[in-house]
Amino acid sequence: MSEIKIYRIIGNYIKNHKKYLFRKEVRALKEEDALEKVLCKITSIGIFRRQITIQEIKEISLEESQDYLIRELSQ
Repeated sequence: MSEIKIYRIIGNYIKNHKKYLFRKEVRALKEEDALEKVLCKITSIGIFRRQITIQEIKEISLEESQDYLIRELSQ
């Protein structure tokens, strides 16, 4: 059985000629699943996937997580 991991995804997107930086932490089984979750969240606000640039995808430990909800779910 696979273990659920925590991923931090950092990137940016362009909306209305402005560049926005984002950092999302998600729980997923694989890196590809984590990326898909983040892309779905960001595109839900009206951004196209082609406007999103991913800078870093990193697996992090529970102690490194800054998201309270993820910390509670992972305990």
